[in-house]
Amino acid sequence: MPVIEHQQFIKAPIEVCFDLARNVDIHTQTASKTKEKVVGGVKGGLLKRGDTVTWEAVHFGIKQRLTARVTEMEKPNKFIDIMVKGAFHSFVHTHEFIEEANGTIMIDKFQYKSPFGLMGVVVDKLILEKYMRAFIVSRAKELKKIAENLD
Repeated sequence: MPVIEHQQFIKAPIEVCFDLARNVDIHTQTASKTKEKVVGGVKGGLLKRGDTVTWEAVHFGIKQRLTARVTEMEKPNKFIDIMVKGAFHSFVHTHEFIEEANGTIMIDKFQYKSPFGLMGVVVDKLILEKYMRAFIVSRAKELKKIAENLD
């Protein structure tokens, strides 16, 4: 099972980073490159434990839907969402936040399993793992910009 981990330092308080990361409206803003939008579940605002949200986005030129559920919430240090329906066989996305003197370290840990058995493993190594890493890094950088430019 591939694991993608990315750390991003943000010059903003931990509570701000935590809330921005679980904000549905901010998610669509930081994932605009894939034309991500909400089509089911929580439609806006802050996600909380037990919430589900269905995203529609374009990946590899194909419109896809993915439903995720927030399974853990430890404000303001961690929340976890898992895929309950979508293109992956499974995924677990852990969002962690560590308070620093001048800001926050945001850690994304994305563990996933591709569908299609052995063929999925090959696609992971050739394409998907690099694509998912770039997607996670891009979203983190966009979130950083938003957090550091709040008044």
